[in-house]
Amino acid sequence: MTAWLLALPVTITLTLVAGAALAEARPTLLVMGDSLSAAYGIEADEGWVSLLEARLDGKARVVNASISGETSAGGASRLPELLGQHAPDIVLLELGGNDGLRGLPPGQFEANMTRMVEASLDAGAEVLLLGIDIPPNYGQAYRDAFTGVYHRLAEEFDLPLVPFLLEGVALDETLMQGDGIHPTAEAQPLILDNVWPTLKPMMEGMNHG
Repeated sequence: MTAWLLALPVTITLTLVAGAALAEARPTLLVMGDSLSAAYGIEADEGWVSLLEARLDGKARVVNASISGETSAGGASRLPELLGQHAPDIVLLELGGNDGLRGLPPGQFEANMTRMVEASLDAGAEVLLLGIDIPPNYGQAYRDAFTGVYHRLAEEFDLPLVPFLLEGVALDETLMQGDGIHPTAEAQPLILDNVWPTLKPMMEGMNHG
């Protein structure tokens, strides 16, 4: 009995160390997005980022740094501090929608996105680009220049890309809120399904699948 009591602190210590090692081994995902990732107009736990965290079931830590109304310039200014604070393994960049809706120059958008990609890679994180499209009433030339940014960045930096985050959602009125811009709660699982096939292999490559 005495020997068992003496061994007990060692057992507790080993358990705590193992638990800490497991927590440390989990990859950290940092989501840099706008209202589409900030669960605008719905409950926070209904958003696709929260659904992603639930699907991962403790296998990864998810930090949602998305802010409604965020532009690529805002994201680029906030990202360095977030990288230092959270040391993410994967950065999911879901920005650009507000740049496009405001008609900001695609060159400016591309410069901001490039800054975020380079900062993430320099910090040792992998980057997943989540592309956004804009309404056709902005003109096809601007629309092509805008969406082309994601494809150029993916090619230049050899990054995985989800071409359109709202694929299968944006043109379905039953899945969009009254403003025609933000998806409903019912659409969020579909958005996650757009992201998951590209994200899952990235996580499996870290041996945390």
